[in-house]
Amino acid sequence: MKNYQGIMTIISKRELVKDVYEMVLEGEGASFIQAAGQFINIKINDALQPYLRRPMSICDYDKNHIKIIFKVVGEGTKILSQKQINDQLDCLIGLGNGFIDLDCQKAVVIGGGLGVPPMYKLAKDLIQKGIEVTAVLGFNSQKDVFYKEEFEEICSTYIATMDGTMGTKGTVIDVLKEKQMEFDKYYTCGPEKMLDALVLSYPDNGYLSFEARMGCGFGACMGCSCQVKTKPYKRICVEGPVLHSSEVIVNG
Repeated sequence: MKNYQGIMTIISKRELVKDVYEMVLEGEGASFIQAAGQFINIKINDALQPYLRRPMSICDYDKNHIKIIFKVVGEGTKILSQKQINDQLDCLIGLGNGFIDLDCQKAVVIGGGLGVPPMYKLAKDLIQKGIEVTAVLGFNSQKDVFYKEEFEEICSTYIATMDGTMGTKGTVIDVLKEKQMEFDKYYTCGPEKMLDALVLSYPDNGYLSFEARMGCGFGACMGCSCQVKTKPYKRICVEGPVLHSSEVIVNG
């Protein structure tokens, strides 16, 4: 897939829940995104700021706009959260391989925490193909829940919280089992422990988007390499971030 490097302009920003922000970027680079699950790499630096770009999953996009959702967890994301409308960002766009196998009749999209955003565009794409879609979203607590209403507008949506303050108490897998959910394929993004648990429970019919620390974002530095069953390693930024459940090696 062809990549793009250029300027995107911030046209909207809002805080969804504490320290979690939604930001919409505008520019021609949006047209280089080909599939839900791809990501962008944002340059956040001057003489006093972090050097490395920050990889961001994409919540939604069209030919001129990219919507991202991120959480302030360090200096780089704090700086990004302080950007204002009309500020410009240097972005690498169209990175990674997204969710491309959308051939099924019933699908469940599963997001955990900051793995929720890319599931939104994917759900829309699946629905557009006439596929029956259910969303299962997992969070630590009710105060962490975001995009519940947005998902409910497009598909059946279930929430899991670890402390039981909203929806099912427990994990996304608890929801799948409690609702006796039937599906042909599942698509997911979230913490590695959640992805490992899904592979153990559903080893044959899933596509999992992995998060990893990245240096370059386009495969040169090898910093995001991981072992898989099908070859010695794959680079999350190039051959990923989406891997099939049959090739995932469960840690621990």
